[in-house]
Amino acid sequence: MSIRQTAQREEGGDLVLVEDSGAVRRLTLNRPAARNSLSMALMECLLSELEAAGQNPAIHAVVIAADGPAFCAGHDLKEMRANPGRETMEKLFTLCSSLMQAIVNLPKPVIAEVQAMATAAGCQLVASCDLAIAAESARFATPGVNIGLFCSTPMVALSRNVAPKHAMEMLLTGQPISAARAAEIGLVNRVVADGELRRAVMDLANGIAAKSPLTLAIGKEAFYRQISMPLKEAYEYTAAVMTKNMMARDAQEGIDAFLAKRRPVWRGE
Repeated sequence: MSIRQTAQREEGGDLVLVEDSGAVRRLTLNRPAARNSLSMALMECLLSELEAAGQNPAIHAVVIAADGPAFCAGHDLKEMRANPGRETMEKLFTLCSSLMQAIVNLPKPVIAEVQAMATAAGCQLVASCDLAIAAESARFATPGVNIGLFCSTPMVALSRNVAPKHAMEMLLTGQPISAARAAEIGLVNRVVADGELRRAVMDLANGIAAKSPLTLAIGKEAFYRQISMPLKEAYEYTAAVMTKNMMARDAQEGIDAFLAKRRPVWRGE
């Protein structure tokens, strides 16, 4: 296991803590005093670390976790009010959109480890991850409507994870929901006891990271591309993907290993 700190610091602390455990990289949001709100600097740092993880062939899966009393309180409202100009706001929301899309486009699975409250853009961050596990005490909300700022960008990720009426209820009321309710409507995969959260996430991450990294990349990209296609187009696209995948060395190795009842040796090619 290796741990390193990022170059970007704030108030004497590193914005994102980076820890490698085998083929899994943990990125921990580290603005606990600000409830891990997404300042411009934090988003830039997280985006940079995601890009670095995507380019590292030794990393097969990524976990986004947080330190402190909240997973993520959304955008940094103090920073926003201190810099209220249109140009700054456009830059802020464009950066946030780029961050969320980077998670989806990363050629490696990303898992959210939610230990506490995830609100607004913090809820968007959870929804943008491929998978999410929450502690029993975690809560989720899109409360922008309560302060006159509708959660329009969080709505994009939220509405792609849960049914429209569930998403609209969260967006229109701004009321927090429990971890159990989040699992019920599909915002998170499952809920575990608070003390079991990290172990549950790492068990899931390590299990995924043991698969062929090439296959994971192919599958993740295909999933997000086909989901918005008409049925016929989706089948045509995925048939082509499977054909290409079948030509890969890892697919042939995996099938041969299965038939021979042995463990496959992945090369990512």
